[in-house]
Amino acid sequence: MTLGGTDLNLLLFLRVLLEEGNVTRAGARLEVGQPAMSAALAKLRRRFDDELLVRAGRDYELTPFARDLLPEVQRSVRLMARALDLENRFDPATSERTFRLAMSDYAVAVLHEPLVRLLRAAAPGVRLVIDRIGPKARTSERTLLEHDALIAPLGFGFPGESRPLWRDRMVLIADRHHPRLAAGGLTLDDLAELPHAAATFGPGILTPVDRVLGEFSIHPHIALQVTGFLPLAFVIEGTTMVAVVPERLARLHMSADGPVTMIEPPFGEVVLAEGYWYARDRLGDPAHRWLFARLDELAGMLTPERTEPPASGP
Repeated sequence: MTLGGTDLNLLLFLRVLLEEGNVTRAGARLEVGQPAMSAALAKLRRRFDDELLVRAGRDYELTPFARDLLPEVQRSVRLMARALDLENRFDPATSERTFRLAMSDYAVAVLHEPLVRLLRAAAPGVRLVIDRIGPKARTSERTLLEHDALIAPLGFGFPGESRPLWRDRMVLIADRHHPRLAAGGLTLDDLAELPHAAATFGPGILTPVDRVLGEFSIHPHIALQVTGFLPLAFVIEGTTMVAVVPERLARLHMSADGPVTMIEPPFGEVVLAEGYWYARDRLGDPAHRWLFARLDELAGMLTPERTEPPASGP
């Protein structure tokens, strides 16, 4: 089939080449030999007057033009398949599809083990690529064009459709030998006086803790700022700083005699709700419907787990 003198089969070749970033993997996914894939790549390079894939060490990487082109090609293939009633079949048991997700370091820490286990059990050949959420994810739909799903907090105005995944309670962490813990716990006055290590998620983004501290008229002294929650447990060790992190993440760093301890927050219960976001037209693809069903299944596995409450002191 051609359109304007262009073989539309090349559009599918282009999508897979750009998604895989590798001629051999693209050929395996399309069940096409490497000579045919190389010939298709050569045609596409001439068509766009761009290399599309360039050598980077022993592998390849997309050119800037190709990175910009990929989401438009993905959307075009989906719309064409829907218009022609040519939906791809998806067999998870044999598929070698690559799914690309965007999420924070905190979400990676929570999801990586159960998600990989869940996907491999049903689709051992499927590959998963995880990227960090970019600074423009809330204001641009490009993230949902470039990724199959975005894992992010609910209620923060990300584009697309969303479904819930898990909820987490915010807790305090501090060095186990912090002098203020000798009396047991931390008070609101302590939070107002002590230096804080804080996570930032981009300009103008207020976390639930930012809001509740503001309600108590507490304006913490930020002694150290890091990107995301994950580094906080490491940077407060051996200091008098405190930090507020999700409980699931805090528990990953806790041990009976470890250097960091978890403390019941004096500001009450503050909940962070995480979900996944996707472009509505993804639902026309059976592979995406399968992926979203697995994420929904994962949500059932991530129901709140409250064990013993956080310690009030060392």
